[in-house]
Parts: sequence; structure tokens; C-alpha cells
Amino acid sequence: MVDVGKWPLFTLLGAQEVSRIRQACVFGTSANEAIYITQDDEVFVFGLNCSNCLGTGDSQSTMVPKKLDFLRGKKVVSLSYGSGPHVLLATEGGELFAWGHNGYSQLGNGTTNQGVSPILVSNNLQNKKITQVACGSHHSLALTHDGEVFAWGYNNCGQVGSGATANQPTPRRVTNCLQGKVVMGIACGQTSSMAVLDNGEVFGWGYNGNGQLGVGNNGNQLIPCRLAALQGLCVLQIASGYAHSLALTDEGLLYAWGANTYGQLGTGNKSNQLSPVHIMAEKERGEGEWPAVGSKRTRENTEEAWHRETDRIVEIAACHSTHTSACKTQSGQVYMWGQCRGQSIVLPHLTHFSCTDDVFACFATPSVMWRLLSMEHDDFLTVAQSLRKEFDSPETADLKFSLDGKYIHVHKAVLKIRCEHFRSMFQSHWTEDMKEVIEIDQFSYPVYRSFLEFLYTDNVDLPPEDAIGLLDLATSYCENRLKRLCQHIIKRGITVENAFSLLSAAVRYDAEDLEEFCFKFCVNHLTEVTQTAAFWQIDGNMLKEFICRASRCGAFKN
Repeated sequence: MVDVGKWPLFTLLGAQEVSRIRQACVFGTSANEAIYITQDDEVFVFGLNCSNCLGTGDSQSTMVPKKLDFLRGKKVVSLSYGSGPHVLLATEGGELFAWGHNGYSQLGNGTTNQGVSPILVSNNLQNKKITQVACGSHHSLALTHDGEVFAWGYNNCGQVGSGATANQPTPRRVTNCLQGKVVMGIACGQTSSMAVLDNGEVFGWGYNGNGQLGVGNNGNQLIPCRLAALQGLCVLQIASGYAHSLALTDEGLLYAWGANTYGQLGTGNKSNQLSPVHIMAEKERGEGEWPAVGSKRTRENTEEAWHRETDRIVEIAACHSTHTSACKTQSGQVYMWGQCRGQSIVLPHLTHFSCTDDVFACFATPSVMWRLLSMEHDDFLTVAQSLRKEFDSPETADLKFSLDGKYIHVHKAVLKIRCEHFRSMFQSHWTEDMKEVIEIDQFSYPVYRSFLEFLYTDNVDLPPEDAIGLLDLATSYCENRLKRLCQHIIKRGITVENAFSLLSAAVRYDAEDLEEFCFKFCVNHLTEVTQTAAFWQIDGNMLKEFICRASRCGAFKN
């Protein structure tokens, strides 16, 4: 499962909000903006908001996610972003929305006014169903359901494919060599455009100073030009980096061309390539051509992985704002090369990652996402995810706990596996073993529910005041890990107002580390703490003990 928490922006969100995310994308010149779509198809944005790229209707930054009501309920099928940045978003219904930087008409609405809110791009796209979008630095591509490509925006190098270099203010169909052909995939470099046809042919147009079009020279192309060097190969996927390109064939072979300053082609050197080059398996290379990074052990691992003849490549990854490349093999091995955390890696380097997205989260500069990330790779749930899903589920539960007039549905087998207290309880000589409903009166509903949920999830989500009650339960049930978690929650949530109550609880439940922590906090904030209601409501003996102990620490010295 992909973890969005690997992108720093998403660490600003709470666990509950992160769990609602179905799709996400981190973008921007410094990876400072993010958009995500929830399970309910609500669209949220947050971040720096450069060039109004969040689409919130204003130019304000926000670290608190804001909802884009205009897009509510519209399932997103494709999303891309430029360097301005500007954003393109295609919905399941085939609608195309755009917002953000518009200095070159890259939003396609015929103006150069900034798009502070999502606008529906309709010029020349009436009755067209958009299935895929791609952005260059300041130009835009859209692919229709019928396999037509439309382009607009900045066109100084011919990246719109119109045959001229004038900027294109509204979507214009890319024709010439693509006339009558069915395109199935599009990609953009900074100032170049690529398309792959349903027959596996590849076309490129726009800037070609580094050979990123793969046509054998470095002259710009104002109309689509076929990559003759790929003749006889059937390409399934294309990907464009800042100024380099990758292609994946139906046989699982990888080809690369274009800029190679950082080794992003994976050829073993830093020379640009004007035509596609097969990125060979390591076993085909000479001994002296191994990557400079990594130990001998890393090289052995890489060689062993590439030696598997059936381990074909199934996915390639690149992004127009980075010089990084990645791929994934059939067996799940992920490789990266190019600019990785400032280093130049000139050959595919085996990583410990399970998906190409992690390469861009951890090694790319900026650490953007190379695609709209989906949390729904498949319907498979791990054991942990299955347990979490079934907590308090009446459909599958075989036991209920009753507290304060409310039920908590659980599974006896899970409780026996996870907790010694329940393992003992559900013995034949305990009356509870025969019951379908067990009454609990010594703990509150929120505390007991949190305890049972902890057994299913390993997590506790309680305010510090309720964590005191859970600490009591953990002590009673000899759940030491839960006890430590409760102490952590209390330490993290201590305030002047609750400090003395928490200290009392720590003493009552014999939590020595917590007691020491709360005591020091009370002494450090003695004047404020002694003015709280909790301080004066405390038991007389406890108060005397605290004063004596504080005195020994020098709290009352003049």
C-alpha cells in the first residue's frame, strides 16, 4: 500500500483524514501544494498556493485542507500540473477543468488571466470526452475517448504541434501526422510533447535541443514526428522527464533518449541520446560499467534481479519537473536512476521500494508525485487491514460488550489471541464464556471501546483525560504496551489546567515514568498549576506529599 505520509505535506493531516484519501497528488515547483480526493469524491487542496494553483478562489496559502465544492462528486480519472503551476483535471464524465497559472493561456479559456477557481474547459471540446491530461511547463495536452489529442498554451518551440510558434489560447486538435490515427497515451516534458498510438508507434513534437523527441537530431519539431528508431516495436507506455523520455514495449523492454546530464537515461554515462537506446539488463554490460553508488552487495543484488529473464519491466516513471527515472519489474523490483537526492546515478539502481511512487517521494527534486496517486491498487486487504475493518462489526461479531446502554461488537477469537485477560476469561470454567453479551461497569464506554479497538488496530486515539481511564484499564489487565501508549498520549497532552489531575492519576496507577514527567511539569509551572481547580480539589495527603517533594527540589526557595 502506498503511504502518502512519505510526502512531508501529508504529515500535516491527522490519521483519520489520511485514511479517507482515495487519490492524491503533490505538485508545485517545491512540492509545496497538494490535492486529494476522498472516498466520497470530495476534492481538497492545501499548501502554498503559488499562482492560485489550489483553485480556492483566493491567493492565500493554507495548511488546513480546503474543499473545492465545484468538483464535489465528480470522479477524477486524470490529473496533471505544470511549472507555473497550472492544474488540469479530467472527470469520469469526460469534463475537463483547469486552474492556476495562465500567463500563456495554458488553461485554454482564451485569456491570460489567472484561474483562481476551477473553470470548465469547453472551447473546441464540445461533445468530446476527455480521458487523459498532461502538462508541460506552460502548455497542456488532452486526450479524448476517440483517441484525438488537443493542445494549447505556450508554443515557443512548437510544443502545441500547430506548425507555428504562436501561443495557442484555446484547445486545438493536433493533426498533421496524427490525422486519422488513434492515440492511446500522452506525455509532456518541460517544452515537448509525446503521443503513443494504439498500434504502438510513438510521435513527438516541440523542443528537441537535448534530443528528447528521439527523432535522431536536435532540431525543434513544430508538428508531430514519428520516432523511426522504434520501428517494429510496439510501445505500450511513454513517460517524459524534464528533458528526457522513456518508452516501454509490449515485451517489457525499456528505451530511453534525450538529456542525460544526471544519468537519467540509465545508459551508464552522461551523454545525451538523440535516438531511443535500449536500456540493457545489467548482465549484458561489462564489469567496469556498474553503478558508482552502492556496495558490492548492492551490485550483486542488482545483477541477480536483472538476471531473471522473465522479470520484464511492467511500469516506467518520469515527471517533467524532475531529472529522475524509475521502473518496476514483474516480480515487484523497483529501480531508480538519474538525479536522486543530488547524486547522479547513471545505471538503474535496485531500491527497497515496492512502488515507483516512493522513488519520487524520497529521492526526486522536487519530491513531487509523477502521477495522480491511487490508494486503490487492488481490493486485497492485509490481515491488519481486515481486522481493523471488522472491529465493532455486527455482521461478523460473535460477542457484545454492554456499557452505558451501548454495545461494542467483537470477535471472541480475536480477543483471545490478542489479550491474556480474555484468554483466561473465555475458559470453560468462567461464566463469561457462555454469554453473548457481557456487562462492563468498572470502565466508561469511550475507555473500553478504545481498549477493544486497540486490540484490533494497535492504535489509541483518545484525549489525555480519557487516556487516564485507559491507563487504569491497562494496569488492571496487565497490558504493558497499552500502558506505555497511554503514558505517551498523556505526556503529549499535558497542560497547566490538567497537569495536577494527570499527576494524581499517574500516582494512582503506579506509572512511575509518567508520575516523574507530570511532577516536573507541575514544578516548572508551579504558580499557574496551584491556581487551577484541579490543584485545590486534590486529596489532602497527596497535596502534602507534593509540597514536600517540591520543597526538596527547591521549588519554594527565595
